[in-house]
Amino acid sequence: MATSVSPQIPSIKSRLRKGDCLYGLFFDSFSPTIAQISGHAGYDFVVIDMEHGYGGISEALSCLNALAASQTPAILRLPECSVMWAKKALDLGPQGLMFPMIHTPELAQEAVSYCRYPRAGIRGVAHPITRASKYGLDPTYLDWCEEELLIMCQVESEEAVNKIQEIAAIDGMDCIMLGPTDLGANMGYIQDPGNENAVKMVQTVENAVLGMKPKGDKRVYLAGFAMPHDEPIELKKRGYHMVCGVVDILLYRDAAVNDVLKFKTAV
Repeated sequence: MATSVSPQIPSIKSRLRKGDCLYGLFFDSFSPTIAQISGHAGYDFVVIDMEHGYGGISEALSCLNALAASQTPAILRLPECSVMWAKKALDLGPQGLMFPMIHTPELAQEAVSYCRYPRAGIRGVAHPITRASKYGLDPTYLDWCEEELLIMCQVESEEAVNKIQEIAAIDGMDCIMLGPTDLGANMGYIQDPGNENAVKMVQTVENAVLGMKPKGDKRVYLAGFAMPHDEPIELKKRGYHMVCGVVDILLYRDAAVNDVLKFKTAV
């Protein structure tokens, strides 16, 4: 079998280990064209959102191929924390998986187990035929795939915040992703995500994760989504390692509204 394969895109984890602060986009339209434009625009990573976006596995594959053309790493956000979604997503070969609604350390442990082959976990073995291993043409895949995969768990509830130390301490957990909109909604502030009580919860997670001591050369990273009351540059200043600034649909929405307004109000 041929063993000559194209070079790997530098992994997200390798850049995080160097101390880079990465800036990314949430991608919900599932348009391969917009995905490719996003990659060429220079985002450090793109989160293909299967939880709230318009596509599933097949559509995500098209977006992954489009992003690969611009050498842009992709993270797949799953619809739920389940072994079925994780195994299908992993076989597509993203650089990271984001698990939503991780409320307990037990759920975090399950998420990690879905990303590990036996005996360390329960991931199904199909690497000789999957895109992740270049369809079996990368003979080194098993040597690096688990180490370089970024496992992200979303903290989106008061229960999760109260257990953040235990969640972040799960072996194999690489990154805590704050979900400010769901966190605010779960606290009763769906129309007021900037409420001071919700902000305090966010600060609790920030302090817990950023205050953790690295274990050797490994540490837990902090990721977050910027809000109107908490812009991307503010997250960067506070020490976030990964910042998501906007959603592709909102970028187009705002551009379209401004374009129409410019014409309609022209003298």
